[in-house]
Amino acid sequence: MHTLREFLTGPPLPTRDIATERLNKIRALAAFSPDALSSIAYANQEIYLGLVVAGAAGLVFSWPIALTIVGLLAILTLSYSQTIPTYPSGGGSYTVAHENLGSILGLIAAAALLIDYVLTAAVSLTAGVAAIASAFPLVWDHRVAVSLVILLVITLINLRGVRESGTMMAIPVYLFLGCYLVMIAYGLYSTRVEGPGDLTATAPSALVPVSLVLILHTFASGCTALTGVEAISNGIPAFKPPSTRNAQKTLIIMAVLMGILFAGTIGLTQYFAVIAGTNETILSALTRRILGTGPLYYLVQIATLLILSVAANTSFNGFPRLASVLAKDRYLPNQFVHLGDRLVFSNGIMILSLLTGLLIVVFRADSHALVPLFAVGAFLAFTLSQAGMVAHWFRERGRHWQLKAFINGLGATTTLVALLIIAVNKFRDGAWMVIILIPLLVIVFQKIKLHYNEVANELTLSGLPPSLKSPPDPRIVIPISGVHRGVINAVLYARSISYRVTAVYVETDPELTEKVRKTWDVWGLDVPLIVIPSPYRSLIGPLLDFLDETDREHNDGERATVLLPEFVPVSWWHHLLHNQTATLLRLALLYNRRKFGYTRAIIEVPFHLRK
Repeated sequence: MHTLREFLTGPPLPTRDIATERLNKIRALAAFSPDALSSIAYANQEIYLGLVVAGAAGLVFSWPIALTIVGLLAILTLSYSQTIPTYPSGGGSYTVAHENLGSILGLIAAAALLIDYVLTAAVSLTAGVAAIASAFPLVWDHRVAVSLVILLVITLINLRGVRESGTMMAIPVYLFLGCYLVMIAYGLYSTRVEGPGDLTATAPSALVPVSLVLILHTFASGCTALTGVEAISNGIPAFKPPSTRNAQKTLIIMAVLMGILFAGTIGLTQYFAVIAGTNETILSALTRRILGTGPLYYLVQIATLLILSVAANTSFNGFPRLASVLAKDRYLPNQFVHLGDRLVFSNGIMILSLLTGLLIVVFRADSHALVPLFAVGAFLAFTLSQAGMVAHWFRERGRHWQLKAFINGLGATTTLVALLIIAVNKFRDGAWMVIILIPLLVIVFQKIKLHYNEVANELTLSGLPPSLKSPPDPRIVIPISGVHRGVINAVLYARSISYRVTAVYVETDPELTEKVRKTWDVWGLDVPLIVIPSPYRSLIGPLLDFLDETDREHNDGERATVLLPEFVPVSWWHHLLHNQTATLLRLALLYNRRKFGYTRAIIEVPFHLRK
């Protein structure tokens, strides 16, 4: 099993190599930008699907909506470029909101971001499969299976480490950029050669009239293009020094490329009056219109599948890091804090993969059904982050703080307006689930924090008397099911730590009892054996009753220590062939401590079998 794991994820890396695992700007762009860059696939599709129901009159609004979203992108980029140097340790929206707006709003931002990361992974993978299915229709009926296979590959790549994942992601990211930038450039050239298309001639008949509700609903769907913008601010520690400067430059480059791709593809779609066919995405139709149906068309579709597949990598970088920050603050289990063998947060990666796979199966790999859940968490996190930065500047002041506060205030205002539009227009489409889930997650975070605080209070050395007396030799009770080497080994150990040792055998078959007595007389090392009759053949109950009874009889203020002899099979499946009495007894003893409020020491003495 260990060899298989190393084959899949690579050999362990020493902690001293963590500096070499950091990313330069080229690899960082590949690692953190796929979600933002690839969002043109599903954002364009959602804008098209939202407007096409109103026919040509509706589709003409795609360009104004695109420009509005690009404006939002510019504001967000400017705002997050101020967050990066202020909070270089990462954590993004959660850290900013937690430190400046209080723990509750910080946890709301964290819950929103975690949900958004899971949805990003699911939407990206399913949209990628939809893109390739446009070119290869046979894939449509197998979208769930194909999505899960790609998810497995992305998970294994990320488990291999940050540097390897950044290197592997670079190929599809830069292939995608090359394909689409060339296609947009050629499309712009074609506009000089060909005239504009006529939407009134190509668009289907209107099913509904154009209305403000329709436009706002489409804008809400198109705002999914902005998810992933915050990923770089969450992952600053992954950058090579100077990390903040490199992160800022990467953010600006990502935003510029994202704006060109989004505005370019939507502008060309409207100019050429492109309409998607049945079981085809709007980007596929645009590619076919500009490049034809030759090899270049298939190359662009493959590039789209690859970028959308690795777009999930943004989540695989952001989710584990945010989970680690939350775990350090005791809002998530400690297991999320620690780096794995390959210097990545392996537990966070595995949990993200499982949750993403669950969404893919539940929603049948339908990205259109997942998108309504998508943008609420992202824009809630955007708003809280920018509001937190405003509070930060008002508290810290410093050079040009009024200008900085204005920029972040503008970001907070615009994202809040967008959030309200998204929440209202997407509520019945599925956003209600996210709106309910966020406060539930906050409650879970608080319960986890409360538990850790209670544990710390009980384990503290404060109030402990300076001089502690050693306890007397324990009274040891050894439950046995027979007499074998494992039992004798346990008896020898018990005799080494105490002279008060008793063996206990629960009688379920009188004939076997006599055999056990005779064998014990020979091998029992003069340790007394007590036989407890069990007329109903129960093992655990009589043992627990005996322990309580012997404690009452001795009345020495101590609880008998239970020493459990247990043999350990060689193979995991051998465990299935044996009774797990020792395990059941241990659990029963722990439950009794919880029920009755007293502590009883439990010692396990393993005997490892050789075959």
